Amino acid sequence: QVQLVESGGGSVQAGGSLRLACSVSGYRYSGNMMAWFRQAPGKEREGVAATYLGGSNTYYADSVKGRFTISVDNAKTTVYLQMNNLKPEDTAMYYCAAEINRDPTNAIRFLMPASMNYWGQGTQVTVSS
Repeated sequence: QVQLVESGGGSVQAGGSLRLACSVSGYRYSGNMMAWFRQAPGKEREGVAATYLGGSNTYYADSVKGRFTISVDNAKTTVYLQMNNLKPEDTAMYYCAAEINRDPTNAIRFLMPASMNYWGQGTQVTVSS
């Protein structure tokens, strides 16, 4: 079992920054892939960024490359999503998710919500123009 709790959402103006945090408890294996997804009203859930608890491979959606950074603390208890230069189109509910027991040496080529084993409750990010 993996428990995920997000925090750090809020409202900012375009060009601003936010840092989301995902507290991870339970089964913390280095091969657990940790991901951030987002879902705006009326749209499908979209994979934004991912990394492994114990590895350096990362993945970013094209829409956030160069603006968002995913990282894991040394204790492997928190996954962060640093979001810079935010745009109104980044407005969405952001979810932390975990897919367990992967090989952390494997590249992350895409994210599929159906592949994730555990989800947090979500945190709202609103960016105004």
